[in-house]
Amino acid sequence: MTNRFLENVEKAHLKADPPVFEVGDTVDVATRIVEGDKERIQIFSGTVIMKKGKGINETFTVRRIVNNEGVERIFPLHSPFIAKVTVKRGGETRRAKLFYLRDRVGKAVKLTEKRRASKKDAAAAAAEGGAPAATPSSRRAEPAQELAASA
Repeated sequence: MTNRFLENVEKAHLKADPPVFEVGDTVDVATRIVEGDKERIQIFSGTVIMKKGKGINETFTVRRIVNNEGVERIFPLHSPFIAKVTVKRGGETRRAKLFYLRDRVGKAVKLTEKRRASKKDAAAAAAEGGAPAATPSSRRAEPAQELAASA
């Protein structure tokens, strides 16, 4: 239950096109850093372990390992200091918060990559009359047929 007046006030401060990413994705967050009169962009790479909040209060947490030490950083999604968020790799998850990654070390931290098969590709393959992908049962049947033929 949100206040409509607050939503109208916040609307002016929200980003027009916020970055699209999900929990589990490996991202590069480009942050603007102001040092004196100079400004530079610094990249923070890691895995998104959490998204929370709504509207102007929406934040996301990115975790990475530096010198065998876990480093987590919380970024406000609509902050003017966030220059851009680039998704490097999609991770497949079944949870909204990936706190279990904090206990993992090495390769165990890596999530399985999300399969991105579009509907267009599947429709194009069906229209060309391409053979359907081999099923596990058909792969198992082939060696048995070879043995029977050789005997």
